[in-house]
Amino acid sequence: MTESQQEEKVIQLIDLHHFVECFDPKMEILSYLHHPINIVEHKEEKKGILFCDLKHSAVPDSNASEEFRRRYGLSEVWFVFVEETFVPDTASYTDAIIENSLDIFYDRIFTFNFFQSVSQSLK
Repeated sequence: MTESQQEEKVIQLIDLHHFVECFDPKMEILSYLHHPINIVEHKEEKKGILFCDLKHSAVPDSNASEEFRRRYGLSEVWFVFVEETFVPDTASYTDAIIENSLDIFYDRIFTFNFFQSVSQSLK
């Protein structure tokens, strides 16, 4: 793993832990090291969570998430837009959802304000 990939993985892990802590502390993290989609157990089902910060990276290929879902037997896959500052206008997220057909590939879509510890469901 390159240095930038390691840094990205650390950020992903921090986002995952904080999201779980804020969304549902009973959620159990099962796997996070080997793929951008993190595997958790939530309400006795295996689910995948993919984080994306539009300011620092493009939206990942959604076809890979569908293959990942089948391979690991996930009941749902969630997409989470991570933001560091409060964004009252969700138009940029709506545009990204439409442009990348995220609503087709992901069961739930959220915004997650890291520093305010607030998530908002977009789907």
